[in-house]
Amino acid sequence: MLEGRPVWALGAMSGTSLDGVDAAMVLTDGEVIHDFGETGYRAYSDNEAGILRAALGRWPGEPGVEEAARMVEAVHAELLGGIAGAELVGFHGQTLAHDPKTRGTHQAGDGHRLAEALGVPVAWDFRTADVALGGEGAPLAPFYHFALAKFIGAEAPLAFLNLGGVGNITWIDPAHALPEDEGALLAFDTGPANAPINDLMRARRHLDRDEDGALAAEGFVDEAIVEAFLADPYFLRVPPKSLDRDAFAGLSRAVEDLSDADAVASVTACAAASVAQGLNHCPALPVRLLVCGGGRKNAALMGGIAERTGVPTFPVEEVGLDGDMLEAQAFAYLAVRVARGLPTSCPATTGVAANVGGGTISEPA
Repeated sequence: MLEGRPVWALGAMSGTSLDGVDAAMVLTDGEVIHDFGETGYRAYSDNEAGILRAALGRWPGEPGVEEAARMVEAVHAELLGGIAGAELVGFHGQTLAHDPKTRGTHQAGDGHRLAEALGVPVAWDFRTADVALGGEGAPLAPFYHFALAKFIGAEAPLAFLNLGGVGNITWIDPAHALPEDEGALLAFDTGPANAPINDLMRARRHLDRDEDGALAAEGFVDEAIVEAFLADPYFLRVPPKSLDRDAFAGLSRAVEDLSDADAVASVTACAAASVAQGLNHCPALPVRLLVCGGGRKNAALMGGIAERTGVPTFPVEEVGLDGDMLEAQAFAYLAVRVARGLPTSCPATTGVAANVGGGTISEPA
C-alpha cells in the first residue's frame, strides 16, 4: 500500500489528560517528514470527560466501556470529518487501561466504525501486536521523534519529552540512519506528569489544571514526599518501561494534609524529579530537552525539570514544531508506516522482542 510515496495522513490523539482530541496532517512516506498541514482540536465537554473518567481502569466488557468507546468514535468522526485531503487516518483511540505484563492494553474506539464514518482507510490498534510480543506497548511516538530530529537537523544526542497525563521521554542519537538501528533510540515513561496535578486541581479547586503553574509557584515543596515518591521501584527498573495513567494514585494521599498550594507544588516537583531520575538511564546526557504536551505550558513544571536535570529545557516551539500537535502528528506518521509494513516499535522503545510493525488497516466499505 502507498508504494513508498509521500501521502497526506491525518493523525488523531486523545491523551490521558482527558481534555480533548487533537488532529494534525503530515505529508510523509513513513520515513521522511516532508511537510505539516492543517490541525484541529475538539475539547471534550464536561459530560464527555466524565464518561471517560468513569471508564478509566476498565477493560472491554466492563461497565461504562462501551459508552466511552462510542463517544470517542463520535468525537473523532466529528473532528476528523472536518479536515479534508487525507488519504489515510491514524486513530489511536482513548487509553482506558494499560497493564502489558498481565492483562494487556486497552484503547477504546473501533477503527472499522471510524473508517465507515469518514470514508477513508483508518490505521488503528497500534499497541496490541507489540504487547503480544512481550513489549510494553508504549510509548509509540519515538519513531516519529527520530524523524523530527532529522527534520530539525539535530547532530548531537537530544531528547523529546512529552508531558501529558504521564511523562515519556525519547532519547535520540541522530547519527544513526534508522530508528530501529541499535543505539539510535531509548524511550520510556518517566513517571506521572499532568494527571496528578490535574486531578488535585479538580478535587480541591474544581479547575481542570494549574494554569501556567501559578498555584505551584505559590507553594513550598515537601522534599520528604518527593524522596518517598522516588523510592518507588519503578524508577530503578531498566527501560523500556511504561505506566498506566493512575499508577501513582497514592500521590494524592501523600499530600492530603498539605495546603492546596503546597500540595500542587509537591506533586509538580515529583513529576519534575521523575524526569531527572529517568535521565540516569540514558546512554548519555542529552544536550537539550525539547518538550511537547500540555505540561510545557506549566512554568513551575518546566522550571523544576530544568533545575533538577541541569539540561537546557525548551518547548518544541523553539525549534519550529507544534507542541500541541506532536502526538497527533505521530499517529499520522505511524499510520503510513503501518500501511507500508514498516516497524513502529523496537526493543529500545518498548522492550519488545524484535522490531514490530503494529496496527491494522480498516478500509471503508
